[in-house]
Amino acid sequence: MAPSAVSNVAPTTQPKAVFFPKRLFGLVPGILLLAVVGYAGKFIEHFIASYGKAHHLVLPNIEYVLWAILLGLAISNTIGIPTIFRSGVATYEFWLKTGIVLLGARFLLGDVRRLGGLSLGLIVIELALALTFMTYLGRAFKLKPKLVSLLAVGSSICGVSAIIAAQGAIDADEEDSSYAIAAILALGAISLFLFPLIGHALHLSDRAYGLWTGLAVDNTAEATAAGALYSDAAGKVAVLAKTCRNATIGFVVLAYAIYWASKGQAAEVTNKASFLWRKFPKFILGFLLISLLSTVGFFAKPQILALGNLSRWAFLLTFAGVGLRTNIKELGKQGIRPFIVGAVGEVVVALITLGLVYGADHWYHL
Repeated sequence: MAPSAVSNVAPTTQPKAVFFPKRLFGLVPGILLLAVVGYAGKFIEHFIASYGKAHHLVLPNIEYVLWAILLGLAISNTIGIPTIFRSGVATYEFWLKTGIVLLGARFLLGDVRRLGGLSLGLIVIELALALTFMTYLGRAFKLKPKLVSLLAVGSSICGVSAIIAAQGAIDADEEDSSYAIAAILALGAISLFLFPLIGHALHLSDRAYGLWTGLAVDNTAEATAAGALYSDAAGKVAVLAKTCRNATIGFVVLAYAIYWASKGQAAEVTNKASFLWRKFPKFILGFLLISLLSTVGFFAKPQILALGNLSRWAFLLTFAGVGLRTNIKELGKQGIRPFIVGAVGEVVVALITLGLVYGADHWYHL
């Protein structure tokens, strides 16, 4: 309603607060949609397997992960997502983090340690390579400097989450952020289809494929899905490697914040420890805590199985959300140059990390 033209007295009534239960209730339709799409993917996988077995046919074993994503993509890019569902669908990132935390019950701390110094070294190489190459490539294409920073951070660490964290830290424009996010999302969707095909073509072991996926796929949701599409074991390694990459977000974003502040184009970071804590992804601590409890025998075997099943249900909602939140038309509206920079950078980083992982597996047996 327009303000009164004859009165300049401030209104005495305040907008009513939206109570938490009401906000929570507003999420229900979207969460139910995630569950329906995810379970439909599971049903299709089971139906095809049962049909093939009953009719003695050898049918392709396509995981429910891919079916859930494809169903979500079909809905998002045909009828679209009505407003009533959108807030609930956006919770897919919460279910992703919940699934990773619960997955910690299936990792003993020894498993985390056995990721190995070589694998951790490859993660460091990937970070340095992606940051450096994307920066020079973005400058060569004459993209705006802060857009280059956002693309570099997003492609090196954890995609959209890193871009959002960096945007506020370096005072980047919303437009730059949307360009960077669109490029990362489009490339993440493509990786879901290409990575498993490449892995099978090269006969990569579960561990080598999972490590490569964790190194080369940016968004945590897509990395988790791409790993699970290959095998359960590959999915676990992908989550572990990706979690290690995610843990560096605070340090990398802090470095960019200091850099742009030194140029007078971002706020000074007055308390570095507080900054790191704000930017650090807290779900990693939950993953480590559950893993520690599992290591010391806090959970009985049935409880570990139950937590593992809960993590699969959480991932079911996550994979449905990956498809439902990807609108191909909207991604196409963001312009071609950021996408080209992102695509070239992703391909180069993926090929180099694939070569490193393939060589390390061949000579050192990951």
